[in-house]
Amino acid sequence: MARVNRENLEKLIATYQPQLKSFILKRVNNKEDAEDILQDVFYQLIKTVDTAMNPIEQATAWLYRATRNRIINHGVKKREEALPVYPYDASEEDMLNDFSEVLFREETSPSPETEYLRSLVWTELENALAELSPAQREIFELTELDGIPLKEIAQTTGVAVNTLLSRKHYAVLHLRNRLAVLYDELNIP
Repeated sequence: MARVNRENLEKLIATYQPQLKSFILKRVNNKEDAEDILQDVFYQLIKTVDTAMNPIEQATAWLYRATRNRIINHGVKKREEALPVYPYDASEEDMLNDFSEVLFREETSPSPETEYLRSLVWTELENALAELSPAQREIFELTELDGIPLKEIAQTTGVAVNTLLSRKHYAVLHLRNRLAVLYDELNIP
């Protein structure tokens, strides 16, 4: 087929829809995702025909290239949704749990020692947080101190979940290393 324009667009879609759907289904696991990809490709085609200064000369090549790119993007998005698990040491988890217990324990009348310990831990935590990059600090505070889910932060900021996870991972590593000395010195019960 030659140059794509508004007049032959409907015929082009009708001609290539079954072929592209078959092409997509061989590369994507579920039918709904395949339908979404196909719809995205045709939407992109219509948008390109309506707004492009340079017309599409090779319709078949353009459609398959656009479809392949959508399939790749779909695969990347699926991998981003699968949250990776970072390995950790059980003693590090104990340290974080102990610090959380000191910082957030509800007591009706805390002792002066407990208040001092809490104040010391908060001060060291704030100092350690100040050493992080702004992006790492923000994600740590939003998830750990404010309790906001990663997916919600990703939707609000437009930053990929994997990027947020990576930032948080590096923040946690830094904080663990930085606060390990205090943990050992205090010998928190």
